[in-house]
Amino acid sequence: MAEYTIKVRRFQPESGAGPYWENFDVELEESLSVLDALLEARSLHDGSLAVRCSCRAAICGSCGVKVNGQSTLACKTKIQDAQNQADRQTLPAAQRARASGDPGEAGISSTPGAAGSAAGLASLGTAPIVVEPMGNMPVLKDLVTDMESTHWEKIRRITPWLLHDGPEPEREHIVPPEAMIDVTQAMACIQCGACVSACLSMEADPEFIGPAALAKAYRFVGDPRDTETRERLYDLAQDPHGIYDCTHCFGCIDACPKGVAPMDQIMRLRRLASHELEIDDQNNGRRHESAFTKIIERKGTLDESLLLQESYAQGIMGKLRPSRGAILGLIGSLPTAARGIRTGKMRSLSKLIPGVHPKLPGDAQQHVKRIYGHAEEHREELNLYVAGEEEETGIEAPAPQEVGT
Repeated sequence: MAEYTIKVRRFQPESGAGPYWENFDVELEESLSVLDALLEARSLHDGSLAVRCSCRAAICGSCGVKVNGQSTLACKTKIQDAQNQADRQTLPAAQRARASGDPGEAGISSTPGAAGSAAGLASLGTAPIVVEPMGNMPVLKDLVTDMESTHWEKIRRITPWLLHDGPEPEREHIVPPEAMIDVTQAMACIQCGACVSACLSMEADPEFIGPAALAKAYRFVGDPRDTETRERLYDLAQDPHGIYDCTHCFGCIDACPKGVAPMDQIMRLRRLASHELEIDDQNNGRRHESAFTKIIERKGTLDESLLLQESYAQGIMGKLRPSRGAILGLIGSLPTAARGIRTGKMRSLSKLIPGVHPKLPGDAQQHVKRIYGHAEEHREELNLYVAGEEEETGIEAPAPQEVGT
C-alpha cells in the first residue's frame, strides 16, 4: 500500500468560522479511489468530515467533488491518478524530470545509474491531493453542497416530463427502438452535477439554466413521443439565460463522467431552434450565429467589429434603417468594445472599422470555402454515445438525422 495526503477544503457552519483547509494522511492500495481516501480519513481521523456518497460505482452521482481543481466523481477517480495529477500541477518541471528519470523534460541530462522511472515516480508523491466541494453551488458542510437551488430547480425549469397532446394510449406509448437512439446520450445523465460545477457560464451568470438542465431538455425535445418540441425550443431560445448563454468552454464535456457531452446537446437545441424552426429570438442568438459563420466563410478569420454590426443590423436595409432593438443592442455593446480597446485587443484599424479586416492570404480562403462546402453536403447529426456492430444488436442503424450545420 502507498501513503497519500489529501488536502480537504472544510466548512463547519455550526462553528461560525469560515472555510479552512485540513490535511489527512491515509494509506491505501493504488487501485482504490479518492472516495475511499475520504472515507478512510473520516473513519480514522475525523468522524465529522461530511461527504455525500452512496453506490461507490459511478452510478448514483452522489459523490461529486473537485479533485485538484477538476470537477469529477470521487468514486471514479483513482487515488494514484489523482496523486500523479497533483504532482504535475504542483512540483516544478525539473523536480518531476529528476524523479521520473526523463532527460527530455526541463533540459536535464541523464546520468548512468539514475533511478528507474517507476522508483522515481514512487518517490514523487509529495504533493497533497486537493479535494474541494463542487463549484457554482452553496456549500452546506465540508464537501456537501446544496444542489436544490442550482441544479434541481433548473431541472424543473425545463419541464422534465413528456408533453403529449394526442389521445392517451391504452397502456403506453410504443415507439421503435431506433427512434430513441437520438436521445440515448442525454438519457445517460446521472444528475451528479459535475457539469454544473465546471460551467464557466454559470460562474459568470448564476441564472444560466445550465448544462445539466439543457441536456435534459434535449432528452425530451428529441423524444418522438413529445408533441411540444416547438414550444420547448421557443421557450429556451427566448430566455436570456437559455441556450444562447452557453460560451462553448467545453468544461462540461471534460467533467461529465458518463459521456453525455452536455455542450453537444445544447448545440443540438440551438441548431433545431435556429435552422429547423427558424426561431428569431430576442437575445440575438440566431442572428449572431448566422453573422459569425458568414464572416468566417467570407474572410477565414473573425472580423469582430463587423460581427457586432451584422449581428444587430444585417444587410443593407438593416444598416440604413436599423430597428430600435438593433440600436439598443449596439449601444449596449459599447462597454465590451471599450474593454477590447483598453486591453489592446482592438487597437488596429482593421479591428476597429467594420469590413476592413483582411482575408486569409493566398489560397487559404479557398480551403475554408471547401470546408463549408463539405459541411453543406454532409449535414448529418451522429450520436456518438451508442456503439456496437449491427450484427451484435440485430437492429438496422437508422438514417442520420438531417440538421443544419
